[in-house]
This record gives sequence, structure tokens and C-alpha cells, in this order.
Amino acid sequence: MATDLTVPRTAARLDVAPIQRRTMRLLFTTQIIGGVGVTIGISVGALLAARIAGTAVAGVAQSAGVVGAALLAVPVTRIMARHGRRPGLVLAYAVGAVGGVLVVLAAATRSVPLLFLGMLLFGGGTAANLQARYTAVDLAEPARRGRQLSLIVWATTIGAVAAPNFAALADRVTTGWGLPPLAGPFAFSATAFVLASVVLLGLLRPDPLLTARRLAAADAPPTPAGPPGGATRDGAAPNAAEAPAGGGAGPATAPVGARAPRAAGMRLAWSVVRGQPAARLGIAAVAIGHLVMVAVMAMTPVRLGESHADADVLRLVGIVLSLHIAGMYAFSPVVGWLTDRLGRRAVILGGVGLLLAACAVAGTAGHHTPRLSVGLVLLGLGWSGTMVAGSTLLSESVSAGVRPSVQGFSDLIMGLAGASAAVLSGFVMQLAGYPVLTLLAAVATVPLVALALRPVPTGAPGEED
Repeated sequence: MATDLTVPRTAARLDVAPIQRRTMRLLFTTQIIGGVGVTIGISVGALLAARIAGTAVAGVAQSAGVVGAALLAVPVTRIMARHGRRPGLVLAYAVGAVGGVLVVLAAATRSVPLLFLGMLLFGGGTAANLQARYTAVDLAEPARRGRQLSLIVWATTIGAVAAPNFAALADRVTTGWGLPPLAGPFAFSATAFVLASVVLLGLLRPDPLLTARRLAAADAPPTPAGPPGGATRDGAAPNAAEAPAGGGAGPATAPVGARAPRAAGMRLAWSVVRGQPAARLGIAAVAIGHLVMVAVMAMTPVRLGESHADADVLRLVGIVLSLHIAGMYAFSPVVGWLTDRLGRRAVILGGVGLLLAACAVAGTAGHHTPRLSVGLVLLGLGWSGTMVAGSTLLSESVSAGVRPSVQGFSDLIMGLAGASAAVLSGFVMQLAGYPVLTLLAAVATVPLVALALRPVPTGAPGEED
């Protein structure tokens, strides 16, 4: 069955191609800007929180940004479902900018509640960066979805690598303006988010999601009127919840999924995902891959601190985490190419294999830093495999009418999984140690392996099994 992402008419493809190229160039640019904004703040967030609220709650304040990104996915995707990608992305970056300003005010007033609120809203920048990867595949051709999604993920590498080097400069410049120490990077983050939102507001036209819906409506045959309550779905067809709200069948010229349902939200997303095995696998790949990565990565600096002097820890943490980030993002175009060539499920299983290898290498590394570094690189590569392939599979397994809601639901689950892993990993580390933590992280992949190996009816032309 053709999905709404597929536009089989040659004329339509010729019209869509320049729009998609323009969209990709714009997203690539704003992803770099947004990546700088997110990373430059995160790089000093824990230090600022420790000075304002104390070391004990510094990690909790840092996690507020993760939770904020997860929670903001709900209203952002609701707006996207109704009005398209552009207003949703603009809102997310604008909320992140407000969060950055509040963190600066918290630093000036040493207000802990204001710090937590600012960090929570600062997650809007992360939410926008995550949603951008889905925007890249709204008009992508089936054979190039994985590669185009991965290019937007890869663009984050530029911002993530460059931003920490700007943090010290931003702090020096803004201290001269009268801002407190460590507040300057958040002022620069807010500026970057405002710039990204202005660029998207002015240039993301036509909206790729709305364009995909119009093409789907033009391409689909007329839908005959059905019985009250809407048509019944089978396991691979678009969900019945995608029909217009109100119980009856839609107009004869409106295909299912071509329009945004009035009840677009997390409840609708859950009902759609329950009826789509491929969507469940995509969400599970993204969430479990993120959970394993965060659980192991979060405690790696603590592991390094157990065997190195304080003077060496920060330098080693910087090197090891830089290698880890390179594993996450630098090879994502290759992962996207493999996703298109080998199939979504094969790359998901490959990502799980890399995550298991990472847990084995890091967990048995002891205090051997080079081996631990290898484990963290493998961890980043495994995350990349589950993220790129899982996001691609999820996007193409549901129709355009409900796609933003389902994608937002996925980001919500991913964010909550990461935040939970960050909190629980500290307790596990304290009670049982790093090797046990990596073992439990490896065990967490079992449900994903079971889902990936389960035979699933193919509901999307891009999945090759």
C-alpha cells in the first residue's frame, strides 16, 4: 500500500523535488544553529546549577532540560498536526529562547525555582532539533528517506562539536556586559534559538507536511461514504482514528490521513501505534536505544573519576565524550544509507548489536581508559543505528494526517526513557558499580530484539524485510 509519503505521479515528483532540496538546505542550516544553542548551554548547565543550587541538585537541574524537551513534544506536535511543521518548529525554538533568558535571570538573582523553570523551557531547543529530523522525510522519496533524515541528524554534529569551544568566549564577552559568570552561554543560546526561529518562520515555505497532505489528497481516489463511525481498519491500513472527527465518513474527495484529525494528540497517537506493528517497532527502537545510551554515558564520567586524579578527570571526560558524540552523529549519513539499502529492521538489529558490544567492552574495561573510549564510541554508533532506522520506520508507517502526533509521542517516550535512565543509573552505580550498570543496560535491549525479530506485515513501501 502506498503511504502519504509516497507520491507516485511523475509530475508531482518533479514539483516536489525542488521543494525538498530547499527544505533540506534550510533544515541543515537551522540544525547547526540550533545545535550550537543547545550544546553551548548544556556544556555549562551543570556548573551553573551547582553554583546556584549546590552540587547535589546539579544533575537534577540538568535533567530538567531533557524532561522539558519530552513534555514540549506534546503541544508542539499538536500544532504541527493542525497547522504544519513551520509553526511547531518556530514555537519550540521560541520556548527554548525564553528558557535561556530565564536561566540568565536565575544566575543574576540566584533563584533556584527560576533556574529549574528556565532549564525546563530550555528543552524547547532540543525538541525543535528532534522534530527537524521528521520534517526532512515528509517529502522525501521512499528510497532516500533514511539518508535524508540522517543528514539532518548529522548536521547536529557541527553544532555539538563547535559549541563547547564558544562557551568560554561567550562567558568572557558577557561578563564584560555585567552578566554573572556562566550566564553568558545561555544568553548566546537564546540568541541562536531566536535566529533559528526567525529563519524558519520566513523561509520554510511551502510547509513540507502540508504539501505532503495536499499531494496525498490529489493522488488518492475518491473515498466512498462509509457507515457511521468510520471505516474499519486492518492491521496495516491507516488507523480509523485518522478519519475526520465526528463519527461519519469524510467527504468523498478527502482520503484518510490527508487531513489533520481534530483530535490530534497523544491519545490518538497511542491508538494509531497500537494498530501498527511497524510503528511500535520504530518507537521501541528510538526509546530503548536512547535509554541504553543515556544510562551508560551518564555514569562514564563518574567511572573515570574513580581511577584518575581531579586534575586529569575533566580532560579525559572531554576526550571520551567527544569520541562518544562522534560515534552518535558523525557516521549518521552512512547509517542512513544502510537503512535505505538493507532495510529498517536490519539496521535496528545492527544498532542493538553495537549497543550490546558497547556494554560488554565498557563494562569489562575496568580502569583502562582507551578500552572504555572504544566502548563509548560503539555506544554512540548503536544509538545512531536505532535512532535513524527507528525514526525512518516510524515516519513511513503512519499516514500524514497523524504523523506529527505519532512522532511527538515517540519523542515524549524517548525523552522520558532517557530522563529515567539518567536518574536510575546513579543509584545503580552507587549500589552495584559500573559493570552491573552496563549489564542491566544490555538486558534492557531484550524487548527490542523480540519486537525486531517478530514477523510484521509490511505496511510501508520503504521497509525491506
